Amino acid sequence: MASHLTRLHLHLVSDSTGETLESLVKAGLSQFESVDAVKHYWPMVRSEGHLDRVLEEVARVPGLVLYTLVARTVRERLETRCAALGLPVIAVMDPVIAGLERMLGTTARARPGGQHRMDAAYFGRIEAINWTMEHDDGLLPGEWESADMVLVGVSRSSKTPTSIYLANRGYKVANMPYIPSRPLPPELFELNSPLVVGLTVSAERLAQVRRARLLGQDVGGVGAAGFGASYIDPDVISGEVASARRLFADRGWPVIDVTRRSIEETAAELMNMLNARGEV
Repeated sequence: MASHLTRLHLHLVSDSTGETLESLVKAGLSQFESVDAVKHYWPMVRSEGHLDRVLEEVARVPGLVLYTLVARTVRERLETRCAALGLPVIAVMDPVIAGLERMLGTTARARPGGQHRMDAAYFGRIEAINWTMEHDDGLLPGEWESADMVLVGVSRSSKTPTSIYLANRGYKVANMPYIPSRPLPPELFELNSPLVVGLTVSAERLAQVRRARLLGQDVGGVGAAGFGASYIDPDVISGEVASARRLFADRGWPVIDVTRRSIEETAAELMNMLNARGEV
């Protein structure tokens, strides 16, 4: 018997872009099965007049209201109107801010969109993204010494998406594909500052990913024809994975198995490695 699909309307009200709300809702929904969530986005709500227009739409399609608003009058109006409409409402950042205030012994500043201000950290992330894109897929190895991390792994072991994810967190990340028949750049073995990490994956999972990748798509800019049948041959793949693991062991590089990890989980482990390295 098919499971019942629950329809849920979510109204995300923010005085900024709404990215924080979207991320929190995505994480929350991942804990539930059989939910058809319809998300209604209401960004940049900073006045009572704007809020009233939003609430007219909310009343037409009732649902759970989640908000990140810092202006007291706008917050109070939203809470009051939702109570009158009989709608549940959650201020998602309040517990976090309250906890920080208790620990820090100070009061938070009411600043809409404060996490998006264009400060030094913002420009640092932009620089990291540009640097990472320029050093993707083995490019410019002579500049890798200025990286925070260098990821090495066989083709389709999530090196590039993991690098980009980390770059959005402000890390400069280079990545190098490992192909047993091709020598690795000598610069890789001369690095002192960056954390070099090997990414590995089960041969079975790698074969699935590569087969899916070959269906009408280029592979690393070369194209399916440039790789031939060996690219998805199970025996060849097993040999590649085993060879990569021997390399990682010989060099003493830490290794992460990405077989059952999401990009976010892999990135979190890499950041933990880098932090632990700095504490030694």
